[in-house]
Amino acid sequence: MFKRDPLSNPEPLIKRVYAYVAYCVGDGPEAEDITSDTFERALRYRHTYKSSHGEPIAWLIGISRRCIADAVKGRLELAETDDAAAAGDLESETALRVDMARAMETLDERNRELLALRYGADLTAKQIADILEVRTNAVEVALHRALGKLRTVLEEPSERTAAPVAAEKRPLPEA
Repeated sequence: MFKRDPLSNPEPLIKRVYAYVAYCVGDGPEAEDITSDTFERALRYRHTYKSSHGEPIAWLIGISRRCIADAVKGRLELAETDDAAAAGDLESETALRVDMARAMETLDERNRELLALRYGADLTAKQIADILEVRTNAVEVALHRALGKLRTVLEEPSERTAAPVAAEKRPLPEA
């Protein structure tokens, strides 16, 4: 019987896995290393992939979650920031990243993981439900609540200024 190769079209998979990893650990060399580790493991264990258990991206996200956990355990110091020049308004983009990072840190690990799977890996609620082995409706509700908590934190007065962070300046994706 012919078995489908989960890595037959790797380009879109690499982009989605990298986006998920970068969402979890920040973009740059560390995310690239974790993405590479993910695909190294996937190549080594591609024979274990079962299409009946879901799409290749779900399988790869499962592998990347383990690679992230391994990287976090082995981390001795904070990851260095990327020195590449940013296009656009550097000050506004930096402020947005700082505000978003601060808001994400207030969420518990489960909510951060859900948001990373949804917006980092660009997975649907059904795909997330398959990965986490829960009902799709539970994922949708949890995502809605996590986004609500994130909005609340972003609307609180910023530590950098006395003025509240405007919701228009900090758009969030809809669940």
